[in-house]
Amino acid sequence: MLAMGVLAALAASAPWSVPAVRKALAPQAAPEPEPDVCIVAPPTRYDPASGLPPTAARAIPADARCPVCGMFPARSREWAAQVIFDNGDAQFFDSPLSLFMYLQDVARYSPGRSAGSIVAHYVTDASAPAGDGGARWIDALGAYYVHGSSARGPMRAGNLPAFATREAAQAFAAQRGGTVLAFGAIDTALVAELAGRGGHVHQH
Repeated sequence: MLAMGVLAALAASAPWSVPAVRKALAPQAAPEPEPDVCIVAPPTRYDPASGLPPTAARAIPADARCPVCGMFPARSREWAAQVIFDNGDAQFFDSPLSLFMYLQDVARYSPGRSAGSIVAHYVTDASAPAGDGGARWIDALGAYYVHGSSARGPMRAGNLPAFATREAAQAFAAQRGGTVLAFGAIDTALVAELAGRGGHVHQH
């Protein structure tokens, strides 16, 4: 029935030929997919007028974007993280998970930068009072993280809430579930699992 309808339409509208009919009946190619949208999130320049040492943690600018997922870390300060480069510039992240993803491939997310140029890593202490003061920022390398708790971060997946002490992390895990891990225990496989679970991917 479909073929007859096509033939009738061709006959009624214009002269037709066998090649024209074959072309009309041929399966149509699927449209090309839209290209991935790449979120450009350049590091925030160090401002000497701030009075902060070049390697110190700093407040999150409202317009700063996470280079991994494109979110605004200032909107989820209780999960935020940051790294400081050797020239004082800072890169901000919406969660510890994004930080770990970033550290696995710095050049991908910050072209022209490398892991070797990072001189400080910070995460937000999940047990500290709310606010964006320096008291909440702790050294990411010495922090303890809880994997598998009921807490959900900005991407609605387990985002590894961070704590300054093992005791604080254990107390959190006792209430919310999960396993306490040191920085070095969070490997590539775990990061990939969590990233896939939350759709935490930034395509380039």
